[in-house]
Amino acid sequence: MSLHAILGREDPTPWLLASDEPQARWIARPDAATHAEVLAHPATERLLEMLPASWEEPTTASGHNKPELSTNVLDLLAEFGVTEADDPRIGTLLDGMLEHTDADGRFLAHGAQHGGPPVWGCVPCDTHAIVDVLGRFGRASDPRLRRALAAAESDLMPTDLGLAWGCRPDPATGFRGPGRKSEPCPQTTLEALRAFSWLPADERPAQLAEVAHTALEVWRQRATRKPYMMGHGRQFKTVKWPPTWYGAYEVVDTLGRLPELWRGVLEDRVSMAEITACLLAYNVSADGRVTPLSAFKGWEWLSLGDKKQPSPIATAMVWARLQRRDWLAEEIAAVDVMRLASSKGGSGTPMAPRV
Repeated sequence: MSLHAILGREDPTPWLLASDEPQARWIARPDAATHAEVLAHPATERLLEMLPASWEEPTTASGHNKPELSTNVLDLLAEFGVTEADDPRIGTLLDGMLEHTDADGRFLAHGAQHGGPPVWGCVPCDTHAIVDVLGRFGRASDPRLRRALAAAESDLMPTDLGLAWGCRPDPATGFRGPGRKSEPCPQTTLEALRAFSWLPADERPAQLAEVAHTALEVWRQRATRKPYMMGHGRQFKTVKWPPTWYGAYEVVDTLGRLPELWRGVLEDRVSMAEITACLLAYNVSADGRVTPLSAFKGWEWLSLGDKKQPSPIATAMVWARLQRRDWLAEEIAAVDVMRLASSKGGSGTPMAPRV
């Protein structure tokens, strides 16, 4: 039986391959002709134009979750198959990222501060995301990236839910994220796991399995506690397009890259089946298509920003993640999402999916 049949959805592949969005066709079935169409598509140039001329140029994005942030734009370009060889602006930016580190090797980002001029700073949301992007564009062998990962490993901390990454204050600006000092930050933890995924398996820290367990423990503890601002209700389950922040999509994407960390641990495997089932139930309709129920404003020029109709790009992106989990399909299908405990702070009663 096919993955789609097991999960109770139609196969959207024929619809995707007939789409006028080459980005969706590339994700569904990459080939040279489609790659050329992606490069010629106006949306690709629009994304490239969103990149700063150099990494020294301060960011104008107002938060790490904003899709206009350079690392998020680069991540979307890579998702669409655009490589460093396709446009010199990408290589210029990657080179600039590699040139700016703190004394221990963590990567720096240049941005505005309240009441003062732009400064170079480093919080985990910066350095982890930069390493992930560099790895995705093929720079994982650079010694500066390896040094940044060594610094990231040294920043691992015991939290009240297990070993993870938390909010580390920026020593230059004093800024730190809003999370409590004793708790894990699910966002930076997923970013770091994605960053380490670009290393060969035998070169990754042994503690990553414990970190993955903590990331899923956050989900298991959702009915009684949650890290600050990181709940597990409808906003967690419903993807906000383009995806940039902690949610079911990001968990499925990240841990789908590293199944060896959790597939042999029963409670982790159960949690992954539950989260994946929520991603499916809240985002994928019976015909296998994804209509963006939530999207950042100003992104309607891609189908993933149009909340009124199914999006080929969003559909292709979700199914690309689900297909990494085909060996877990029967366990995912067995989950009754309406019987899952609600997140702390909610009504206590699960809400029905909107699709």
